Amino acid sequence: MTEPLFPLEVPDAGPRIVAPGAVHVPGWLDATQQQWIVRRFQDWTVGPVPLRAATLPGGHQMTVRTVCLGWHWQPYRYTREALDVNGNRVLDFPDWMVRLGRLAVQDAIAIAGSPEMFGEAFDPEAYTPDAALVNFYDGAAKMGMHQDKDEKSQAPVVSLSIGDSCVFRFGNTQTRTKPYTDIELRSGDLFVFGGASRFAYHGIPKIHPGTAPAGCGLPVGRINITMRVTGLSEQ
Repeated sequence: MTEPLFPLEVPDAGPRIVAPGAVHVPGWLDATQQQWIVRRFQDWTVGPVPLRAATLPGGHQMTVRTVCLGWHWQPYRYTREALDVNGNRVLDFPDWMVRLGRLAVQDAIAIAGSPEMFGEAFDPEAYTPDAALVNFYDGAAKMGMHQDKDEKSQAPVVSLSIGDSCVFRFGNTQTRTKPYTDIELRSGDLFVFGGASRFAYHGIPKIHPGTAPAGCGLPVGRINITMRVTGLSEQ
């Protein structure tokens, strides 16, 4: 296949370290790359497991709708089959996304200055994500403060945004409340968190409808891809 995603370069657009182990890179994906991923997203949503809103153990249905790759996430575990949807096995984690995730952590390390910021003896060349939660936010969707802690691995999480801008609230590892930092994530932005920030609480309190750039390929809403290393054995 033709892969217009590669090679990637970090644009000179104000990347910054938000917290130890947490790096924000604005504009990491260009318009062509975003359009390509949006087309993949459209394919995924008509795959063996459709886009769905997960239901939490207390019965509350999330406002965000999700399709998974590699492993299916449901609160709060991973399985190969979407047991809470239709029982079908989820799509495999694509090789191009492994390479994309590896490039993301390498570029984040270049900004952070040291791979150790993402974990002791962390090897970016060996970073191999095997699961992705691909979330779709409409204008009313939100994500409460939570930790990504269902994985057995402490490898960094790679997050990509396409479409409408949002307020991304990045907090601390102890509580859902302050201190936290509110960041505007725009279409094409990369956010990587690991090391001391791997289990930081984070959420999306607000979407800004109508802010998606015309060239991103997504006319409404926001797509967020979070790549993880589950550390789980094959099932």
